[in-house]
Amino acid sequence: MTAHPQQSIPFAAQAIPFEEFLAAGKLPEGYLAGEYVEQQFVERLVHYILSVPAGSYSMAQLSQLLEQLDPRGQVFFFKRLKETSPDCLKDFAPLYYGFMNEFHSLLFT
Repeated sequence: MTAHPQQSIPFAAQAIPFEEFLAAGKLPEGYLAGEYVEQQFVERLVHYILSVPAGSYSMAQLSQLLEQLDPRGQVFFFKRLKETSPDCLKDFAPLYYGFMNEFHSLLFT
């Protein structure tokens, strides 16, 4: 049986090593190639951070990862976080307001 390179597997079927990305604070170059892939990454990131035990990552680590997304991806992250778990937004308030200060307030109404 021949092992296929990870890139031949559709992004939606790939395991995403969020723990490694958060620890390193960096995404591999060209990892999020396209808007659709970035949206799928964000969807899965939201579910990851809501499902791991507290203390598995820091807000600084999450912030470093989010800074590598384009602004639409950042907005999408907080939108999905709010939709998925509205009560958890208070836990992410410092991060949320830090990112939201960069954008026009009408984007979030």
